[in-house]
Amino acid sequence: MPGGLFTGSAIAALLAAPLATHNPAALITPPPDKIVIEVATVNGSGCPAGTAAVAVAPDNTAFTVTYSDYLAQVGVGSKPTDFRKNCQLNLIVHVPQGFTYAIASADYRGFASLESGAVGTQKASYYFQGSSATTPSSHAFRGPYKDNWQANDRVPVGALVWAPCGEKRNFNINTELRVGAGSSDPAKTTSFMTMDSTDGDINTIYHLSWKECPRKA
Repeated sequence: MPGGLFTGSAIAALLAAPLATHNPAALITPPPDKIVIEVATVNGSGCPAGTAAVAVAPDNTAFTVTYSDYLAQVGVGSKPTDFRKNCQLNLIVHVPQGFTYAIASADYRGFASLESGAVGTQKASYYFQGSSATTPSSHAFRGPYKDNWQANDRVPVGALVWAPCGEKRNFNINTELRVGAGSSDPAKTTSFMTMDSTDGDINTIYHLSWKECPRKA
């Protein structure tokens, strides 16, 4: 929800210029101080107003994005634009002083019903406002497929990209669901992929790593 505030013991995000003066392997226990996450904007066909929310884990190790109306489909009953849905979250993350953070991994879950020959794709990218660096990921699911799906983006410790110390930059998460009919017959069948489920919302979880910023001389 645009303008909403979410409080927690701490949180983080991904991307920006690496800190060459600090050892990326020197991971520490998450900071104890509370932080505030403000959702500046929520835009996209996969997250209409009021259908996406952010919550922070109390142990400072993750934050969760919950979607309730994220569906891409192709075939019978579909509109021409339904084959692709996306959502971009722009988050203002207030980090405890003296710490920086990176996303170590992200877990995505949902449900897919893909006819034989159809393909469903989940994509994501993460970046800080004003940074040209982007970390993209893509996961494909091929029909016939009718089951829950799960995708994981994992970043090796040595490749973690840290937020710049002492700077405030909004963090962007851009996700996408895309369904292609492929060799299936869209005039007779329907294939779809969701980031929600029949028994409630599906949570997308972002797992965090923390380290201390270099002390000023």
